[in-house]
Amino acid sequence: MNFAAKSIISSLTILLISAALPASATAAPNKKAITLNCKISTAKGHSIKNIDIPQVKTFLKNRQITLTTNCGEIVIEADSRQAPVTVAAISALAKGGFFNQTICHRLTKNDSNFLHCGDPTATGMGGPNFEYENENLPDTASDNYPEGTVAIWNSKEITNGSQFFIVYADSTLPANYSIWGKVVKGLDIVKAIAKEGVADGSNDGLPKRTLAIEKVKVR
Repeated sequence: MNFAAKSIISSLTILLISAALPASATAAPNKKAITLNCKISTAKGHSIKNIDIPQVKTFLKNRQITLTTNCGEIVIEADSRQAPVTVAAISALAKGGFFNQTICHRLTKNDSNFLHCGDPTATGMGGPNFEYENENLPDTASDNYPEGTVAIWNSKEITNGSQFFIVYADSTLPANYSIWGKVVKGLDIVKAIAKEGVADGSNDGLPKRTLAIEKVKVR
């Protein structure tokens, strides 16, 4: 076999080996995780501001609610059609300054993965001077609160008011919480807060990293 023939065979061998390599050998690198850039905030638990009971209106399109936080903007598309009462309540509270200078006081991990906000007292027991009924509840099923969902918190002692939670990973929860929106920008901030964990090292409690809502804009 002459030199030219050997070169052709060697080239064919290299091509065949390359074609046989799995796709993972040339896979693109993973997306880089966000680095939080949070400012120091003076927000803390404080007394509750009374807000007039909102009037529910029919909206032709969804509203957009922007949370300006010490770690960046979180934008929520509020579902005015499926949850008109809840969106009216949240909008009225936001316009009245109810959420200004408040902190997100609770982070949960494991089957329920959410950041809990909306209580000026930062105790989990505070709410506005009005209440309203559930709407737009999900089915009782696995992962019934998908990543990015925003819903109203309630309990036997505390009915629907101002407290809401942002789901940062698909979660299975009782179908008791009205879904009123979806995060369309800034969910990476919530995920980064969650990654840093709970202050006491548990799976449920005050976040290690403070996320403060400085002001809220509705449009």
